[in-house]
Amino acid sequence: MMNIIDRVKKKLKVKFDLIGNERLKKNLLHALPFWFGAFITGTVAVLYAKLFFWAELGTHLIYENARWSFFVITPVCFVFAWWLVIKYAPFSGGSGIPQVIASIELSGQKNIRKVNLLLGLRIIWIKIASSVVMVFGGGVIGREGPMIQISASIFKKINDLLPAWYPKISKQNMIVTGAAAGLASAFNTPLGGIVFAIEELTKTHFNLFKSALLTGVIIAGLTALNFLGPYLYLGYPRLNGVTNWIIFTIIPLAIVTGITGSGMGAIILYIFKKKSVLKKNYQKIIYVILCGLIIASLAIFVDIKTFGSGKDIMVTTLFTDQKQLEWYVPILRIIGPIISFSTGAAGGIFAPSLSAGASIGAVFSGWLQLSNPDTNLIILCGMTGFLTSITRSPFTSSIIVLEMTDTHSVIFYIMLSALLSNLFATWVSRKSFYDLLKNKYVEDANASKTK
Repeated sequence: MMNIIDRVKKKLKVKFDLIGNERLKKNLLHALPFWFGAFITGTVAVLYAKLFFWAELGTHLIYENARWSFFVITPVCFVFAWWLVIKYAPFSGGSGIPQVIASIELSGQKNIRKVNLLLGLRIIWIKIASSVVMVFGGGVIGREGPMIQISASIFKKINDLLPAWYPKISKQNMIVTGAAAGLASAFNTPLGGIVFAIEELTKTHFNLFKSALLTGVIIAGLTALNFLGPYLYLGYPRLNGVTNWIIFTIIPLAIVTGITGSGMGAIILYIFKKKSVLKKNYQKIIYVILCGLIIASLAIFVDIKTFGSGKDIMVTTLFTDQKQLEWYVPILRIIGPIISFSTGAAGGIFAPSLSAGASIGAVFSGWLQLSNPDTNLIILCGMTGFLTSITRSPFTSSIIVLEMTDTHSVIFYIMLSALLSNLFATWVSRKSFYDLLKNKYVEDANASKTK
């Protein structure tokens, strides 16, 4: 009897071992595409950041030595950046976040062709080329939004290349994870990437893809760290000695950033609507040339702070004694993205929004003659408020600003700014800038399918 029982136990043990091995193999096969995509994303993010930095550095060098040349350089770069998009990848224009949101919405099997229009290898190359040319010409754009579409395209392409025998992996989950990994590697904000995926990209239950999302964000972030070393997107602003009454400045600041940020998005959408009457290419080219001339004129005759992503404004105001800015700088930092984004060339609005908020905070500080720690806090709150008013994702905006500056000690001020800004942004528009643009890309993808 004992021999029979032993044999049964042995057979059961072998069976369970086989089941365990099969489960381990399946889990490993399921994870590998996410790991591979995250590694590629981290590598591309580093290269893209270098290209962007060199382009902005070139802009400043030319400005110092031959600023009048921008009356030629800026329009030519704007037109070339726009032409790359129109000619080779029409869905690579702008930020890239609305396209990703649209692709997630369309990622069912019946919409494969539509998703291919929004995400793909050609999107990656054109997105990078167009945005780098644009920023070299002084375009007021960022690379963080484009990196999200680039990363989502990388993950989506890996999903497309999986053989038929491979365990089925949700295309939607791959796209969501790719987008989160892209944001995490662009800002070096892993928590921001995760919260962005949950708050902004999808309403899918988190448990369905949490492991893939977490590992994707971690690997992409670690890859970028291995190339660049430990770093914060901005740095460590000094916040020791913040006064208790500063909250009475933060509240009106949040109101201003909420209304101005949402207003900026509304103006861009209004221009897109009016631009739709331009049917001929020569008409569109004339418009883009005029945009380039306006940006060049503002930079040459008013201030070089018109040009670029605005990261230098954030760094200068947060980490030097040059805390205050001229009253007109926030106006330049709002007009710049409106004009640059409306051309239709590739380029994000994350960094320009952060710099616009930082400039508003710096101007507030100058008016009130605040101390350096109070000024730093006001600048961080301005950045959070303005970004929130564009994205309508208060938790994502708060986490991104906290992680890029390691300022968790003021988390309640940051989150208060985000929540108030989000509340007052609805006075201008109930929906976010990205949601409204997403609808446009869904319509364009549907129209393209029927042609």
